[in-house]
Amino acid sequence: MSSLLIFDFSSAADWSVWEVENDVVMGGRSSSQLARSEAGNAVFTGAVSLENDGGFASVQYHFAPRDISGYSKACIRLKGDGKGYQFRVKASLTEKASYIHTFQTSGEWQVIEIPLSQMEPTYRGNKLDLPNFSARQIQEVRFLIGNGKAETFRLEIDKIELQ
Repeated sequence: MSSLLIFDFSSAADWSVWEVENDVVMGGRSSSQLARSEAGNAVFTGAVSLENDGGFASVQYHFAPRDISGYSKACIRLKGDGKGYQFRVKASLTEKASYIHTFQTSGEWQVIEIPLSQMEPTYRGNKLDLPNFSARQIQEVRFLIGNGKAETFRLEIDKIELQ
C-alpha cells in the first residue's frame, strides 16, 4: 500500500487551508504564525505566553473526511528547535477529543513516525478515559506547542503522510 499524503508544503501553492489557533481563544496571550521558508516548507514560529492562563500555540488543517483504513502510522518530515511538540488528529470535527502524540525535536531534519494506535484522547489538556485512536477516518491534523512554560519556538514542516 502506498502512503497517503495529508499535506506537502513544498509542493502546495495554497496554504490558506491552514489556520493558526492560539490560547487567545480562551483569553491567553500566545502568538504564532505560519510562513514559507526559502525551500518552500512551512515555518511555524511564535511565542507561548502563560499570561491569563494561556500556554499554547497551534496550527491546524481541516479537510473533508479521509479514509485511513489500512494505514497505521503518521510520518512527518520536520525540523524543530529541540523542543517538544504535539501532533494531534481528530476523526471528525464534531468530536471534542483530540488524539495526541508528543514528540521531541532534535534541531536537525528528522522523520517523526507516530503509530496511530498510540495516540491518546485528550480534551483541553486532560487525558480522557477513552480508548486510543482507532478511527477509520480523519478530518483534522494539528501541531501544538504547550510545554507549561513561556518560550519562543520554531518548527519547520515539509510534509505529513500516513503509511
